[in-house]
Amino acid sequence: MSALSSPLRYSVTVSDGPARRDRLRELLDAVVDSGNADVADMARSSFASEFHFSRQVSRLTGEPPAALRRRVMLERAAWRLQRGEGVATVAADEGWSSPEVFSRAFRRSYGVPPSQAADVDFWLAAPNGLHFHPPESLWLQDTGGAEPPDVSQLMVAHDVADTEYLIGRAAELTEEQWAEPLSPGQVVLDWDGEEPSIAAVLGAIVWTKRVWLASIVGADQPERGSVGTAAELAEEHRAVSARWTTMIADCAAQGRLGDTVIDALCDPPESFQLYGIIAHVLTYSAHRRGLARAMFTRHGLVVGRGDPLEWMRGDSS
Repeated sequence: MSALSSPLRYSVTVSDGPARRDRLRELLDAVVDSGNADVADMARSSFASEFHFSRQVSRLTGEPPAALRRRVMLERAAWRLQRGEGVATVAADEGWSSPEVFSRAFRRSYGVPPSQAADVDFWLAAPNGLHFHPPESLWLQDTGGAEPPDVSQLMVAHDVADTEYLIGRAAELTEEQWAEPLSPGQVVLDWDGEEPSIAAVLGAIVWTKRVWLASIVGADQPERGSVGTAAELAEEHRAVSARWTTMIADCAAQGRLGDTVIDALCDPPESFQLYGIIAHVLTYSAHRRGLARAMFTRHGLVVGRGDPLEWMRGDSS
């Protein structure tokens, strides 16, 4: 049985430092690694004493390591049987001493012999929600009972955090680099004009939120001036993003994201639903953040990928 990769849930944090060590992932890798025949092997590969290793795994997963490994192996065995593989092959591959020993373990766990594997769900009851996930992974169910996070809220939060991160990194540039037209003629949306510099691209992200906020709350359209320094843009972004996220949260709580804004200033007037506006802002903000990253690279500054998965793990922005 090969080591299994584990798509675990992570808390939402932001870090500019190196990747955070994931001790639970390390322990699980040791538990399911095919090279580890028993708990002593698992502990050695995890650089811990057998006692400490068992205690850590039991505390973090609610299941002793030997029992966890055995259950996960049974789940994978059941899945393989459902795909038509033979009992003897599966038993040998998954570490049982004989097909007979495997069959007894399978019947005790699933209530049916291996020949009836197709009739059962290969996931067994687990105290931690941790299961085998085909073909070579682990799956951790959310057993906390809390309301699952809204993907749109996650994307709004990531957009704000990643924009803040990029503007913050821009402070490392010289004034000339900040305003240098690295991409002359670059246009994202024709009504926004050219965005040839990092200042222009990041400034457009902030400006877009200001404009749409004014339309949504019924305020006068703001005058668009030149983008100042990175520090000035950071201050403006903090103010705008606070209003932006509050507006979205309030409209969501009130069930108003399906409301429509009719923009009479357009010729002819146009209608925009709130959730469509949010999707529009997030789409072009993500595009501009990608452009900004490429421009940062041309200045020799590494600013990461901006991947929400990495942001959730706290590996990078």
